[in-house]
Amino acid sequence: MSMFSTGILVLTSPLHTLPFRIAPVLSSAAQVVERTLYVHLHPGLNLGAGGHVRPVFIPPVVDLPGLISRLYSNAADVCGHLDVRVLLTNFRAQPVMPQAGLDAASNPFPSPQTLSHSPEVVLTDFPLQDPGQSSVVAQCLQRYAGHCYVCKPDLSSVILHPRLEQVKDEDQKGRDTKPIETYGDVVVGGTFDRLHGAHKTLLNICCLLANRRFVIGVCDQELLKNKVLRELIEPFALRLEKLQEFLNDVKPSLQYDMVPLSDPFGPSVTDPQLQCIVGLSELVLYSIPLIKDAHHTDIEEEKISSSSLRARLLGTLLTSPQPRPAFSQVPYVIGLAGGSGSGKSSIAQRLEGLGAVWINADQIGHGTYLPGSAAYHKILQEFGPDILNEDKTIDRQALGRKVFGNKKRLKALTDIVWPEIALQVKERIHQAKQEGARVCVIDAAVLLEAGWTDMVHEVWVTIIPEEEAVRRIVERDHVSKEDALRRLQNQWSNARLVEHANVVLCTLWESDVTQRQVLKAWNLLQERICQKKEETGLPS
Repeated sequence: MSMFSTGILVLTSPLHTLPFRIAPVLSSAAQVVERTLYVHLHPGLNLGAGGHVRPVFIPPVVDLPGLISRLYSNAADVCGHLDVRVLLTNFRAQPVMPQAGLDAASNPFPSPQTLSHSPEVVLTDFPLQDPGQSSVVAQCLQRYAGHCYVCKPDLSSVILHPRLEQVKDEDQKGRDTKPIETYGDVVVGGTFDRLHGAHKTLLNICCLLANRRFVIGVCDQELLKNKVLRELIEPFALRLEKLQEFLNDVKPSLQYDMVPLSDPFGPSVTDPQLQCIVGLSELVLYSIPLIKDAHHTDIEEEKISSSSLRARLLGTLLTSPQPRPAFSQVPYVIGLAGGSGSGKSSIAQRLEGLGAVWINADQIGHGTYLPGSAAYHKILQEFGPDILNEDKTIDRQALGRKVFGNKKRLKALTDIVWPEIALQVKERIHQAKQEGARVCVIDAAVLLEAGWTDMVHEVWVTIIPEEEAVRRIVERDHVSKEDALRRLQNQWSNARLVEHANVVLCTLWESDVTQRQVLKAWNLLQERICQKKEETGLPS
């Protein structure tokens, strides 16, 4: 069967049966749709009667939030690659009774709703009574979808029911068909990083509860400081953009106010119109159960969370390298950067164990200060003989005092030392090539500051929370916390490093967790190298 980028799934089963049907339905839909799957609920819709079937307002009942939660939970388990969105335009707490004819008061879609991604295929779980009915149902389904949403002109249709014959209706015991209580103005807060199923559940239910306005506080600045892998959190503007797109699809009739959240309370204590907080205050509180993450690892939360999704990014390609046709692909060179205490050299050592040639630029840098090196005499000429020890070696502490806090003098030193280190690194790469190396790793703390990215195919960086880096530096170098912190503040921040990274790694957890990260990064690297060789026709 053909694959479509975007589809819309029209669910016609009664609400009480959907919790038991939704997993196989989504699994079947995932064989047809590969990117975005919209879900439209119309319990009891008869697509087999022919004629014109029209959408109607459906009153939201107490069972509906549970169904939405179940739907997103199942989607995370059986079709995690799909961007699933439950649409709520046709749900209204107190539907107006239809009058003569069909007007805007009784029709959820006076004109077709424009979605962020136009559906190319419409699917349904409608049960066929006999195979000969499929053509009528398909045509009716297409007309129905076109009445509700702006679809592609050549909209296709797929009836999923034949794959669901083994799913039987369950006992209706425990159903709650009472109408759900709704509110004029609803508020919620969160980070909303890398919008996932738990976020969508929260947002969908808030849209269900709100009649007029939905206020969303989005964590920024101070509230991000203690987040795991905060350097990988999407920019504030991007998170807002994704929220707006999702919410406009789900329920475009609501007024959405998105505000930066710099304290835990935000607008819930300053906006007198708010009536319901989803998630502490005198407002009505509506709680939503957490969604379990069936795929979580030992360093991830049991619930679906953004921090777990960020952890899964470690070792993967975050941004594609700049194409460099004239740059030799053999050996493939990784530039590895990271702040003091980040575990950069331990990562390089692990990569060496997997087959890479480890070029320690930091170690080479120490050699440039030794008597007889090309940089030695230039340093003496620039900074004077009072930086020498009795044995004529350079006193690094004396030299450090001359450049500390003086950008001009520090630049004079790096202008001498960095080109010499780069020259020796290039010699090592050439030597590795002669010896048949396929991958080289340049371990260099100043890789990005020195502008050495022209020597590498990809930039990998290691990051660690500042407090952990301070602890490691104090323990390793026997310096004070203040000295350790000053050292870190004179280096590029984690956030700045990540901005320039193709791959990010973190050594915060146990050794075996770091090893799994490195192994994942290495295996994905081998796939990229093989792909490049196939594209260029070079032998493997």
